Amino acid sequence: MKKSDFNYELPPELIAQAPLPERSASRMLVVPPGDEAFVDAHVRDLVEWLRPGDLLVFNDTRVIPARLFGQKDTGGRVEILIERLLPGNEVRAQVGASKSPKPGGRIALDGGGEAEVLGRDGEFYHLRFHVEGALESWLLKVGRLPLPPYIRREPGRDDDERYQTVFARNVGAVAAPTAGLHFDDALLAALRERGVQSGHVTLHVGAGTFQPVRVDDVREHAMHSEWLNVGAELVAQVRRTREAGGRVVAVGTTVVRALESAMHAGELHPFAGETRIFIFPGYRVRSVDALLTNFHLPESTLLMLVSAFAGKDRIFAAYAHAVRERYRFFSYGDAMLLFPQASTG
Repeated sequence: MKKSDFNYELPPELIAQAPLPERSASRMLVVPPGDEAFVDAHVRDLVEWLRPGDLLVFNDTRVIPARLFGQKDTGGRVEILIERLLPGNEVRAQVGASKSPKPGGRIALDGGGEAEVLGRDGEFYHLRFHVEGALESWLLKVGRLPLPPYIRREPGRDDDERYQTVFARNVGAVAAPTAGLHFDDALLAALRERGVQSGHVTLHVGAGTFQPVRVDDVREHAMHSEWLNVGAELVAQVRRTREAGGRVVAVGTTVVRALESAMHAGELHPFAGETRIFIFPGYRVRSVDALLTNFHLPESTLLMLVSAFAGKDRIFAAYAHAVRERYRFFSYGDAMLLFPQASTG
């Protein structure tokens, strides 16, 4: 299986550069199982596609303002993208500079204070921040939101709200779980009134989500590690839902990755820790019965995941339909409601 098998043509103007004024106004392409016709709908119509007793599972991670700028002690300009917060005001980060900073070097930060280079592991640096107060609080004052690289503008004030889900609570992601961006309070209330339950996992989306697959053979790709937590309460919710004949519906690929990482011997169990799970065609997703997700980049691991879930041919036919119908793509774009190519029971 080759990386090029997951390429497709996308007109650049279909890459959404800003969110719609209303979260749930985004379009939603429904991809039923089998050979049933695609349905052009809107995210607010999700109420009509779910049944009382279904369980929506959200990722409640919160995006940190993880983009910083500074200057090396040798004078060169530096851009820092924090990938993960660590204890003791330390971080794992990507550092962009004309010449790579060396261990022991210091970066004077534009927002005040400095970052000390402790070491390097591949493309990631280990930094210690010397700033006023706790790093998380300091970042809220001076950090900039790390919008994805395909959004060709600087983040504005509106992005501080719109690049977070309305249910975000556990700080630690450097990219939003974008399927969740479509939900507003009105839609959540309508779903509750419909009898649809909701639960949460946490998976802190890392900078690796934007990293391209660099090997031709998909099976040789190494995923970046991300931290997740699937709690006992969510496991119990899933069990009750399945016993009552309801469906488990993942809101986003991060939820699928979290739940699949917590599967053992065909059963979901509480789990907190690191995952490098890589889901591509040939892998059978067993933890969810439907998936709401955005459209993903060509040759990306997320496109491979949805191809494993709904079938590669089915996904590429859906993407071709979305391009013809001028859907909006990627983080601030439209959504798809996917059903599996075979039962995941």
